[in-house]
Amino acid sequence: MKIRSHSESHIVELEDGSRWQIFPGDIDLTLDWKPETDLVVVANNDEISTHALIGNGVTVRVIAAGERWPVQKVKRALKNGG
Repeated sequence: MKIRSHSESHIVELEDGSRWQIFPGDIDLTLDWKPETDLVVVANNDEISTHALIGNGVTVRVIAAGERWPVQKVKRALKNGG
């Protein structure tokens, strides 16, 4: 699925209209994404995110735009480098 919009570094909108928030620790992995980048959305059984986006050989953790990250789990993950 192609990218419709990625004007904010932490939000990506796909051509199907779905909008995803990128995990703060994964934003740097998305910097090479272009509108023609093909992404796949997969369900994720992670304690931080509900889904993952896979594209250009990288996987980033995401939640639906508008949802809230589990703050303590995010802090712990970022502190531990992931």
